[in-house]
Parts: sequence; C-alpha cells; structure tokens
Amino acid sequence: MTTPANNANAAEPLATFVHGIWEDEIVPEITEYIRIPCKSPMFDADWAAHGHIDRAVAQIEAWCRARPIEGLTVEVVRLEGRTPVIFMEIPGTTDDTVLLYGHLDKQPEMIGWREDLGPWKPVREGDRLYGRGGADDGYAAYASLTAIEAVQKHGMQHARCVVLIEACEESGSYDLPYYLEALDERIGTPSLVVCLDSGCGNYDQLWMTTSLRGIVVGTLTIDILTEGVHSGDASGVVPSSFRIARELLSRVDDERTGRVVLESLHAEIPPERLEQARQAAAVLGEAVHAKFPFVDGAGAGPREPAELVLDRTWRPALSVTGQAGLPELPMAGNVLRPSTSLKLSLRLPPTVGAAEAARRLQETLEADPPYGAQVRFDVDMPGDGWEAPAIAPWLEAAVEAASQRHFGAGAVAMGEGGSIPFMGMLGEQYPQAQFLITGVLGPASNAHGPNEFLHIPYGSKLTCCVADILDAHTRR
Repeated sequence: MTTPANNANAAEPLATFVHGIWEDEIVPEITEYIRIPCKSPMFDADWAAHGHIDRAVAQIEAWCRARPIEGLTVEVVRLEGRTPVIFMEIPGTTDDTVLLYGHLDKQPEMIGWREDLGPWKPVREGDRLYGRGGADDGYAAYASLTAIEAVQKHGMQHARCVVLIEACEESGSYDLPYYLEALDERIGTPSLVVCLDSGCGNYDQLWMTTSLRGIVVGTLTIDILTEGVHSGDASGVVPSSFRIARELLSRVDDERTGRVVLESLHAEIPPERLEQARQAAAVLGEAVHAKFPFVDGAGAGPREPAELVLDRTWRPALSVTGQAGLPELPMAGNVLRPSTSLKLSLRLPPTVGAAEAARRLQETLEADPPYGAQVRFDVDMPGDGWEAPAIAPWLEAAVEAASQRHFGAGAVAMGEGGSIPFMGMLGEQYPQAQFLITGVLGPASNAHGPNEFLHIPYGSKLTCCVADILDAHTRR
C-alpha cells in the first residue's frame, strides 16, 4: 500500500486508509474506466447498441459490490428506453438520509489532445491521471463509497446513505426525473445532498460550490441558397450565410465585450454571492484567468479578478461550440455556401429559468430574418441553474474543519460556471436539504476539452473531507 509523499496527514489513520484505497484500488479502476468511450446519449445516439455505458456500469457495479461496507446493497435500475442508474443504499446509525450523487457518462472526444494523450488512453504523470471522464466525474462512485467505508472503519458515524450514479448527466440529465419518480420512496427525504461533480479553484483547500449556471444549448441554422454557387459570380449579390449568422449573434451578445445584450437573461446578484466572489478572488488572484491556456500575448482583458469570478458564475455568456456547412480547408473552394449551422451554448445566471431563456433566445434569433433567409434555432437542452440555500451553521463549521484537517487551509465558497441540471431538480424536490457541492475540477484539469486530468491527491483528500462531513452531519 502506498501513500502520497506530499500528504501532510499521512500519519492519521483515516487519511492513511483513504490514500491507500485511492492508490491501490481507485486509480487502477479509473484507469480502466477511462478506456471506455461511454459517451452521453446526446453524443452517441446508439449508446444502447454500442454497449459502452453498460460496460462502465458493470465495472463500477462490480467494484462497489465488493466493498466491505456494512449493510451495503447495490442495484442497477433500468427503465425502458432510458440510460441506467446505479442505486446503492447503506443503513446508518440514524434514519436520517444523505444522498450522494455522481455520473458515469462522458463528453465526446474533442480535438487538440497532446500527441501522447487521448480521451480513451489513460496516462498517469505524477499526481495527474489523464483521460476523459476520470475527473468529470467517474471517480464519484469510488470516492463516495470509500468515504463511507472510512467512516465505518474509524469509529465515526454516518446516517443512512443513498448513492445515485446516473448515465445521462452530460446530456442534461433528461432521464433522471423518471428515476427520481420511480425511486422516490426508496430515496426518502435527504437532509444532506453531496454532489462530487463540481470544481475547485485550486488544489490547496476544500472548495464548496454555492451556485451553478443554467444552460441553453441549440443549433442555429441559416439557409440562403438551395445549393452552393461560384463566389465570384454571386458575392456582392447573394449575402453570405455566415455574415447573416454574425448579424444574428449580435442580437444576443456584444462581440466586442462578450456581454449578453438581452437584459431578460441577466439576474440580480445576491450580496452574499458578491462577497463570496471577492473572497474567492482574494485567494486566487491572477489564477482566476491564468489557469486557462491562452496563447502567447492573449488574456482575459482588463477585468478585476472578482469581476471575472462573477462573469463566469453569475452573468450570462454565449459560446459557439460547433458548426456545420463549412468544409475543411483543403476542400474549401471558391464557393458561396448555401447554409451555415452553428451550435450555440448559452450559460445563464443561476436564478434565470432555462425554458423561458430558450424561448426568448429562439424568438430573438428567428425574428425578421435578414434578406429573407430561412433561419431556425432548434433547442437541444435547456437546463436550469441552481443556487444553494442558506448554509446551516453545522455544515459551514464541518466544511471548514475538514478543509483545515486534510489540507491545512481554510475552505472557500464560490459559484461555478458549469451546469448540473440534477441540482436544480433536487433543490426543488428537497427544499429542506443542505447541499455540499464540490469536486476535483481545478486549474488545467480541462473537463470536456483536450488533456482532461484527475488530480489524484486532491481526490483523495476530498474523500477524507466527505468522510468527516458525513460524521459531522450525524452528530449535528
């Protein structure tokens, strides 16, 4: 059994146990999991026939079943035509319920991986395990059960625990409401929800996510011709479909600043979140923007770190993430193309409803098409954001104590720029619950992009923190 040399708590029995499980069992498991191209249904419509999601489910299920956890039951639940979920239950010293959540489906390959890396090619370099899905968030099932096992082995307590691992999160969790309904009585009414699918501002302390942005994803298509024509003959008479796209996008955001110009997509930022952004910025400093792989000479612009934190957590932002209709450069002749399609991703403030935002975005893009072009915006995935309820004193104290114990530094609370639609569902369904939303996606980990990695020591210490917080929840 090995223990990371840089672990300040290596002599502590719980930390020694957890770090050993991570090195000897979890890292090898995640290594094999990375090899499985279990893409989310949005990116693999034939997921059932391909069987990759089922392979990942079987691997995680087998490891979980073998854990020496008192009272553990493991079940793969399948509803007709829907991705499966892994449902686990562990009785506790009280009948109170903790719900621990993660997912096993993955984003697609993406281009730009280092020559020696790849999405389905696990490579360990020191503290980093490269490959798609390890950090986002294939580790969650392993970390959740290891935290519970550590509690049982070290004289601590935990309430009844339910662990739910889904396979549709990267597609907006559209299957999950059906499982929540089917499993409602078996889940019960959680007083604490632990989600391990979020991020961390650095690898030096525990980070607690206090909000998540909503999202609208869709495809904007502009048709101006029925077929391509000679650009020398038509340009100047026929408008470029790409130019029309540029004009339409300017209805949504200012191309000079990136600010979304549709005021209905903005929200008032609560004072508590403004203060948390200032505190997080004080901890991170220039790392707020320096963590991103800008090319030489590029940067985020003249914005204060606290404003950049708010820009990525509480303000809407539009990105173009894909295209169709533009040929590869070697095939790009002097042709005025008939059509352009752009995949749009609109991130929303946590408190702006995604369905209404999708309707507003569609109306804005489709109204009064320039030059009479045929314009349509097809919405794929509206997902609501989430804002945490007021934190209970016991949870605030437990998070701080766990961070100090296992990292030697205080915890930090901050919103995250990503979206976890399940949190919005849970917040609505369990309004009385406290939420511990955290994760391992820190600087350069690059979830969804090339060269994604899992920071192993951080994942191990995070597992220790979850164990401590489970114990504190029972003793509160």
